[in-house]
Amino acid sequence: MSNPFNIDQELKNQAKERPLMSELVRNRIDATLDSLPASPNTLKTEQTLRSSRRNKRWHKAAAATIAAGVLGVTVFASGFVSPAMAASLRNIPLVGSLFSSIEADMGLRTAGNDGLTTPVNSKVAYQDVKLEVLETVYDGTRAAFLVHFTAPNLNQGEYDNGKDIVKLSSGIENVFFKVDGSLSNSGLFYSSVGETQPNTLLFEQVISSDQGTAHWPDQFDAQVQLTLQGIDHEFELTVPFAKSTENIHQVLPNTAMTNDVYTAAVAEAVVTPVTTRLTTVISLNDKSTLTAKEQEQLSHIGFAVYDDQGRQLTSLSGEGIYEGNQITSERMYATTSKDVKYLIVKPFKIKDDFTEEVKDTQFIKGMEMKIQLQ
Repeated sequence: MSNPFNIDQELKNQAKERPLMSELVRNRIDATLDSLPASPNTLKTEQTLRSSRRNKRWHKAAAATIAAGVLGVTVFASGFVSPAMAASLRNIPLVGSLFSSIEADMGLRTAGNDGLTTPVNSKVAYQDVKLEVLETVYDGTRAAFLVHFTAPNLNQGEYDNGKDIVKLSSGIENVFFKVDGSLSNSGLFYSSVGETQPNTLLFEQVISSDQGTAHWPDQFDAQVQLTLQGIDHEFELTVPFAKSTENIHQVLPNTAMTNDVYTAAVAEAVVTPVTTRLTTVISLNDKSTLTAKEQEQLSHIGFAVYDDQGRQLTSLSGEGIYEGNQITSERMYATTSKDVKYLIVKPFKIKDDFTEEVKDTQFIKGMEMKIQLQ
């Protein structure tokens, strides 16, 4: 059986454009650290590596949520708003451009700036607590949505759960993302939008390539089940998504570079205006299989990606599998621009200090690859 652990430890290394670390990036790193294995001895020769963006609170038993309270739920509406309303909503900064204010993710910011978001009218309430989906972004690789929370015990992003006052994002106990009744096999990430909208959270569901085309069409409804600390009720939101990106580049570069120790390759690149997906391979030369120590060695090889202007793409997540002497991985990054002509991919050695930026001494010499997109 596959034994999952995280491979995208370079999240924090790849933030050169951001002098201050946002909560968006910090929570991704915290989720990464929470999911690290206790010991490399737990690894197997062939195993799945999967990034986990879920907060550690999500691991609590589902019995902690009480769904029997549906009688107290009031569903106001669900679905897309009309074209006329959508046009008017886009002119209101509070609703139409919240994605534009997300500094830590250039892909989502581009979606907000270029009109790739979809206003949504989906609300649900229980007693005095109301959840409202404001807008969504879907590019075939990522499904992101914004939820605004209203509650008497919620003030400026701080939530009284009955025992303590915590950040709203810390007050979420469980959250699940389902499509056609099936739970996604990759983690759902959430974070505060920022200081200007403290009572609004950003949720992101990354869609792996083996899921996307088969189960997630260009338009679909997702069921999001969410529980809050101190409330014996499970909220269920219907979140509609419609694919809004057309300028998609998909190439099979089959580019590889080799030195005395490693062989690195990029097998596929799929680039939308919002998300960049790379399929990468890193292997140990002159090996047919990998020991646990060698698996750990390969898991500490990251891939930094730069656009044609030299801007570094923010790493979002990664998953892969050990086979023979290599790891084949699917890595997600935030796209920097919709008009990128090529990407530069640089394998590097991850150090123990995940807070550091990637230094020149960390890059593996002679392994830089250029991926032509157009």
